Amino acid sequence: MPFRTRPDQPRDLVALIESEVRERIEDAVDHVSLEVLVESRRARGLPPPAADSARDRSEYEAGVRAFLERLHADLVPALDPVERRKVEAAAERAGPEPVARLVLAQVALARMVPDYWQRFDAVRLAFTDERLGGVVGRRSPPAESGGERRGRLGRLFAR
Repeated sequence: MPFRTRPDQPRDLVALIESEVRERIEDAVDHVSLEVLVESRRARGLPPPAADSARDRSEYEAGVRAFLERLHADLVPALDPVERRKVEAAAERAGPEPVARLVLAQVALARMVPDYWQRFDAVRLAFTDERLGGVVGRRSPPAESGGERRGRLGRLFAR
């Protein structure tokens, strides 16, 4: 096989690509949700979320779902009817669990919308500003998504 995979990864190229896109979306959504949660707590003088706290976990999961719903609401209306049906079909593969359905819908969108990550970043900025709007002490603007990171040589030579 011309590409290397981990033992738990799919073996065919289409499934491998879908798996990688899904991982990237899940990581990006986690980052957004954690950023909003941590910054809002910092602004209110509360401690950062704890991994073993059921309440913190619930708050985090609610943030994940809210962001995924916002992404869906902002990106799907721009699609034509055929593309919408493809997104709906992808979401249906996840079964009844709402967050899994929203994630698979985002995977389908990422694979069919050429500027998906730019749109993702625009929604991320709007969502973060809405959730943290007016928060005193917000440290810095959110980092760009991984697609804008410079490579090792670019960092080394400050390009």
